[in-house]
Amino acid sequence: MKEKIQTYAGIPAKYANYDSAEVLLTSIPFDGTSTWGKGADDGFKAFMDASANMELYDIETQSEPYKRGVYLEKPLKVKKSTPEEMVEMVYKTAIQQLKTGKLPTYFGGEHSVSIGVLRAFAQKYKNLTVVQLDAHTDLRQEYMGTKYNHACALAEAQKYTNLIQVGIRSMDSSERKYLQREKVYFAHQIMDNDYWMEESLKKMTDKVYITLDLDVFDSSLMPSTGTPEPGGMHWYQVLQFLRMIFLRKKVLGFDIVELAPNPHNQAPDFLAAKLYYKMLAYYFERTAK
Repeated sequence: MKEKIQTYAGIPAKYANYDSAEVLLTSIPFDGTSTWGKGADDGFKAFMDASANMELYDIETQSEPYKRGVYLEKPLKVKKSTPEEMVEMVYKTAIQQLKTGKLPTYFGGEHSVSIGVLRAFAQKYKNLTVVQLDAHTDLRQEYMGTKYNHACALAEAQKYTNLIQVGIRSMDSSERKYLQREKVYFAHQIMDNDYWMEESLKKMTDKVYITLDLDVFDSSLMPSTGTPEPGGMHWYQVLQFLRMIFLRKKVLGFDIVELAPNPHNQAPDFLAAKLYYKMLAYYFERTAK
């Protein structure tokens, strides 16, 4: 009996083949440096299970993004890798994917998986803006013996890209000297207004990569992360900001990280699934055929 091939969100095979798909989806199941809640290496399975139970018509954009094609890459074999080995493998993978002309998207894993991706994008695209949605600054130059720790996820990228940080509400005092305050939108400052969105867009270059740590959401919405911080952003606030970026900038790729699933609460898994699909909807809204 022929084994059924798994596709993203259970979409028909004709929308999931490599040649015609406009999107690449890569799982990076690494959780080697997380320091509290574990389980982000199992996030992709939970994301896929939730995606398979999601309605595929997007009301907001009146579209079915999956019909533009999503190809499921083989998960990277990094579960037992060192942080250094993982970053190198991710970097090499991203370099190859950037040659395809497709939209590369990634699902973690902890936030350190973004280091290799960001290195590849910064190498290919000059004057790149990285938009980081996150509870934490992730600007430590080294942590627990490696510069490839999840607490260092944006330290390297900040040196080579235009980094905009949104939703921040937790950091170490050692990170203060690396913080570019005019490009940081702390959670407590953006809760009761939305003018910050326009302001931040003006600080972005035309080419944008989005790295989204799910702990940017308030912990009441997203408790299934390594460090669920209170006081985070809410669903429609995040969507409004993302849609503005996708419509007005050229998004070259994105990642979603830090889903550590809880079998007793699948709502966060569904949030992650819906979020990824909304980002595809916004991406294709700009280039609707």
